[in-house]
Amino acid sequence: MMKVAKIAYRNLLRYSRRTMLTSMLVIIGIAAVLLFIAIAGSFKQLMVGQITDSMLGHLQVHRKGYVASIDNSPLNLNLTSKQMTKLNEVLENNESIVAYSGRLKFGGMLSSFTETSNIRVNGIDPEQELNSVPLLKQRVTGPDNGTKATLKKGEIWIPETLAKGMKLKIGAQVVLVATNKDGSVNGVPLTVSGIIGAMTGPGGRDGYLNIADAYQLLRIKKGEVNEVAIRLKSFDSMEPAFAKLKKQLSEFKNKKDKPVFETHTWEKLSPFSNIAKIIDLLTMFVKVILIAIVLVSIMNVMLMAVYERIREIGTIAAIGTSPGKIWSLFLMEGFFLGLFGAVVGSFVSLGIIQYLNWQKLIVSFGKQDTLVLEPSIAISEVITTALIVIAISALASLQPAVKASKLEPVDALRHF
Repeated sequence: MMKVAKIAYRNLLRYSRRTMLTSMLVIIGIAAVLLFIAIAGSFKQLMVGQITDSMLGHLQVHRKGYVASIDNSPLNLNLTSKQMTKLNEVLENNESIVAYSGRLKFGGMLSSFTETSNIRVNGIDPEQELNSVPLLKQRVTGPDNGTKATLKKGEIWIPETLAKGMKLKIGAQVVLVATNKDGSVNGVPLTVSGIIGAMTGPGGRDGYLNIADAYQLLRIKKGEVNEVAIRLKSFDSMEPAFAKLKKQLSEFKNKKDKPVFETHTWEKLSPFSNIAKIIDLLTMFVKVILIAIVLVSIMNVMLMAVYERIREIGTIAAIGTSPGKIWSLFLMEGFFLGLFGAVVGSFVSLGIIQYLNWQKLIVSFGKQDTLVLEPSIAISEVITTALIVIAISALASLQPAVKASKLEPVDALRHF
């Protein structure tokens, strides 16, 4: 086998120009694919991170039936204080959960005494909320520029689009009016302490106020919420953590023996999950294109090698070289082409990825236009892609190799 490998290597050097052009095609192909995987994957992680860490959380728990009518923010499907006590016990004893925050979502009317507009608001405990969605404070513009992003009783954060429409600034006095569960109307005076940047998706244009003000406004008992946002220790552990939590909460039944809680991942609550799936689909499609490029280019080169070396093949066959060794010779040449292109292409792509990280790529997402994209790729992804290229290169050489091994020595020697 070593002798066959040496002969195959020498044959590639004999046709150095063709070997180099084919290798360059493989190198460019694998470098482009790995670069696309790194940039697309990093953008996907950035996008998902912005959505989960500034709005949704990794998981959410609601009362059964709430999500089906979540756009209306119904108050009759709140989790009661007793239900929240049971839920808190489960969440506190779950090792995969690092933080969680109860929210009271509702719709209302915001008045600046001269103008009035609709608004959807989240009543939150500021400390719990910022632990559960730590990037939320980056969206808040206030006296402290969002470094602390405190939300005291009597204060409200309003969406940026609403602030512009109603010409409200930090420190402005407003009144928030909402309808209670029993149909009565109540209002509370508030001070605008922050303007929150809008993001596309559910919750991207919500306002925030202290949950104590929400209880006062809606005349709801302390402890009730209609949404619990959960942050996990590791985003990668979301599926097993979701399955475990769903199983734990399924044990709680109401008087009709139906589940009390429903649990959802961020993917079920955000339309951006479809974009993430499209990115994965595009990545797979690019890999298929790479395979096609390598397959066609290597097969073309090896077929040309067979036709150009028919008399040579006939000579080595006439002196006793077995068809198996002739077959192995051409297969080894294809293998070496794929190996060289895969190794060099991998290092080239890693170098480009490192360069892009040094250059600090700035991208926009929603209203945020200063996000830094940090392309990265797992070593396992690089190795897998390289192995695929090498395997396809060898596979592409299979048909020409079989053709060469089946040539009759007499016919091959008569070839001109």
